[in-house]
Amino acid sequence: MSHETAPGARLAALACPLPVEGDRVTLAHGAGAGASARLFEERVHAHLANPALDRRHDGALLDLGPGRVAISTDTFVVDPPEFPGGDLGSLAVHGTVNDLAMCGASPRALTCGLVLEEGLPLAALDRIVASLGRAARTVGVPVVTGDTKVVERGKGDGVFINTTGVGVAPPGRDVGPHRVRPGDVLLLSGPIAEHGVAVLSVREGIGLEGELASDSAPLHELVSGLFAAVRDVHCLRDPTRGGVGAAVCEIASTSGTRIVLDESAIPVREPVRAACELLGLDPLFLACEGRCLVFVPEAEAEAALHALAARPEGRGAARVGRVEAGAGRVVLETAIGGSRVLVLPPGEPLPRIC
Repeated sequence: MSHETAPGARLAALACPLPVEGDRVTLAHGAGAGASARLFEERVHAHLANPALDRRHDGALLDLGPGRVAISTDTFVVDPPEFPGGDLGSLAVHGTVNDLAMCGASPRALTCGLVLEEGLPLAALDRIVASLGRAARTVGVPVVTGDTKVVERGKGDGVFINTTGVGVAPPGRDVGPHRVRPGDVLLLSGPIAEHGVAVLSVREGIGLEGELASDSAPLHELVSGLFAAVRDVHCLRDPTRGGVGAAVCEIASTSGTRIVLDESAIPVREPVRAACELLGLDPLFLACEGRCLVFVPEAEAEAALHALAARPEGRGAARVGRVEAGAGRVVLETAIGGSRVLVLPPGEPLPRIC
């Protein structure tokens, strides 16, 4: 080989391979050329098309109207990406919309970043992005901009999704752990741990009997109805990674209060309870993806509970705790009449859950 041709040969060896028609993601799909364009048009844009995304620009300019802008971002790495009751695509939409709703904001737009592993079947990608598109249309929140990258085989895990949500909160609305105070009541919008158990049942190939499905669902309309019925909502939180236990411990620490949970009042469906007992898991620390915690003053508790129960995603809502003066701790009043301090486990009981 001549001196002149050697550099070209080395560059060729480093270049992404030429795209070959087939049913798998290749490195060429992430190279920014024709294969990338085809991947976007055929596998992404076809499912997410809307006027803002149609502009094909580096970002989106949105007329969000009056109010304060809320923004939230999350990356979803669920293993496996498809599970009973949902998949990575719909979960990415629901999770980000719910984070905005927990801030008291109405969701207006989403971004979507895809990280794809070389060798991912295109049929699997198509199912996930199609589900993401359906979820976005159902919620009424368009995906207005995004990005796609491809990594070498063995350096990813099929597909990861990052979504950022933008929303608007009305002037004067203030919800967060800083507003939790003694005298507040804690409500829960429905049964817990269903997402965690559904994902675990597929991941581990466990033949668990009963109806086990993720509770993944958007909560923005539930929250909108709550604000319409209740004048003063102090705090909202969706108990995703770490479940209700982790969320309440964090809020107690941030607010500097003592939160008392009533174990017997916390709703857990029987198939989920049985699965947790079989596997030695505490449902309090397993992820939910369609539930929220609501802190309101005692005087607003009944109206808030009624508003939650009026929505399909709030069926099974319950009053599960109270806030007292204290020093950032959670106490669980057990079903057998005792009590114990709720302690966070040292590690994530079920990683790669959202």
